[in-house]
Amino acid sequence: MPSDDAARLGALYDAHAAPIWRYVVHLTGDRTGADDVVQETLLRAWRTPRILADDPESTRSWMYTVARHLVVDEARSARHRREIAMDEPPEAAVRDATDSIFDAILIEEALAALSVAHRDVVVRAYYRGLTVAEIAEELTIPEGTVKSRLHYGLRALRLGLQERGVTR
Repeated sequence: MPSDDAARLGALYDAHAAPIWRYVVHLTGDRTGADDVVQETLLRAWRTPRILADDPESTRSWMYTVARHLVVDEARSARHRREIAMDEPPEAAVRDATDSIFDAILIEEALAALSVAHRDVVVRAYYRGLTVAEIAEELTIPEGTVKSRLHYGLRALRLGLQERGVTR
């Protein structure tokens, strides 16, 4: 943009931006939205050279009219009708626990179908977080037996879940 154009644009802003902004805030009560309306009004004035050639009073009158039309257009827009102003943001969405409940029921049923020996080892390892050595000590069985029961228990649990529609 040539420096002459920049100077004219700056003069236009200096002469009209503040009064137009106050007018828009008076119409809407929205200080942030007023900035957008003033910017669009100044842009339209800049794009209409005959307006800039008029005397400052008629230029400002034209700009008030443009600003009012922009405010009315925004109020009539579909976006404006759908937006609801809120003092506070809405609460964060809470995840529905239904899937978790059904998963827990499926796992509980599949665990109940295991033999007691296999279920004891699987529950101690995966729900209580015990190591193979700790499970062997608690159940007073060899560690190799714990590993074997854990292997076959998990295999049976997987099959039980597949029978209930859980695939993987």
